Amino acid sequence: MSFFRVKYLSFFFILISIFSFLNIIYSYYFNLYLNLNTYYFSLIISLLIGIIFYKTKTDQKKPSIFEKILTVLLGYVLMPLVLSIPFYLSIYNLTFLNAFFEAVSGFTSTGFTIFENIKHIDQGLILWRSSIQWIGGLYFLYSIIFLIDIYDESLKKSLTNFLSFNTSEILKQSIKILLLYSGLTLSIFIILNIFGVRSFNSLNLAMTIISSGGFLPVNNLSLILVNDFQVIIFSLLMLISFFSIFFTYNLIFLRNKNINFFYEDIHLLLYFIIVASIFFVFFSYDTNFIYNFLSLVSSISNIGISLQVDQTNLNFIYILLVIIGGSFFSTSSGLRFLKIYSLTKYSINQILSFSKPKNIFMNKLAFSKINFDTKDINKYFLTILIFVISLFSLTILLSLSNIQFEYSFKLAVLTLMNTVNSSAYGVSDFNFQNIHFLTKYFLIFFMIIGRVELLSLLLIAKKFLFKN
Repeated sequence: MSFFRVKYLSFFFILISIFSFLNIIYSYYFNLYLNLNTYYFSLIISLLIGIIFYKTKTDQKKPSIFEKILTVLLGYVLMPLVLSIPFYLSIYNLTFLNAFFEAVSGFTSTGFTIFENIKHIDQGLILWRSSIQWIGGLYFLYSIIFLIDIYDESLKKSLTNFLSFNTSEILKQSIKILLLYSGLTLSIFIILNIFGVRSFNSLNLAMTIISSGGFLPVNNLSLILVNDFQVIIFSLLMLISFFSIFFTYNLIFLRNKNINFFYEDIHLLLYFIIVASIFFVFFSYDTNFIYNFLSLVSSISNIGISLQVDQTNLNFIYILLVIIGGSFFSTSSGLRFLKIYSLTKYSINQILSFSKPKNIFMNKLAFSKINFDTKDINKYFLTILIFVISLFSLTILLSLSNIQFEYSFKLAVLTLMNTVNSSAYGVSDFNFQNIHFLTKYFLIFFMIIGRVELLSLLLIAKKFLFKN
């Protein structure tokens, strides 16, 4: 255990036990006895692990970045194991691997599902699926803070505007994030209810949106959103997982008017407006424009759910938006827009310097006083390189499993970017239950790697392959 800081994980195992208890209460209240006993097992096991981890003594010295990465990865393995118990012990006869696959997919906010027909699942287990995504989204936010040393200096400076990294303040800051995350979830739930979405569906969708997940309480979103106005409201709500939760909070309560605090989200807002405007110009004539808009927002926020019939001409665009991703301190995944923007600007400046060597080009972000340095640029290049290698590797592995190359490529992107397969990408009908067991393990591995900063994979490799 010397490499792991398991006390950090204890809070989340306690949280799993709380959600298990809430599921028991919910099942009793609505007479859902089919899978009731399964939540007792998850309650007891998660509570015991949480207590043991909390009582575990660790070194007082500051953990290395390697130890932090291993701890976060351990959480992405152990917690889905516990969260998979209700699936495995349910009446639906899932194998251990299928149950674990469902739990990992939910916890990493990917949204791939083993279940072919959601309407055959009892409401308690549907709520459990959504709860897994909610816990996973919160775990991801805490992991960003825990792994703050991996990230860029400019982003770290931005985050210090909202959070103190002083040891004595950690508990207070953790509570602050928990309350904000819970408050936004409640707000989404209330708004969906106001606009006519059933309470049970609103609750599940609220947990899906805030975590940037892809699990739905029904087979098709069209069964929930029955009019265009609901579709628009739902689309706008998905932007909450696209921007930093602090930016969203500030927009609601106007706590801070200093634009430099939100330089990343200001760029993201401009990026969204430009992309949405382009879509409006080219697709406003289309009767399915509102559905296209939902797919657009769903893709940039890495949620991935869609209402539209498969449009092959837009599949590639949506895939590209998925890769770009959202804000640094949001639950969305992707390579992050700011990285791609900074890298593009730096590359253009380097090219221009060859033609005009006497000129000085500033590596400054537009609409901000922030400069990006060479160290950040090197990290960006490494992140993209690791993504390309991972994408190539997973595509080949999926192709070897007798999956069409086009499907293999799309699934590889969605896996690494933790985005659900849907009609927006032309893979909505993919059956995960029947794929080879080794392929499921590959997908599980890359879902976890995609959720953790891709750069962490390189740091782990460096630790094991190089002594210095």
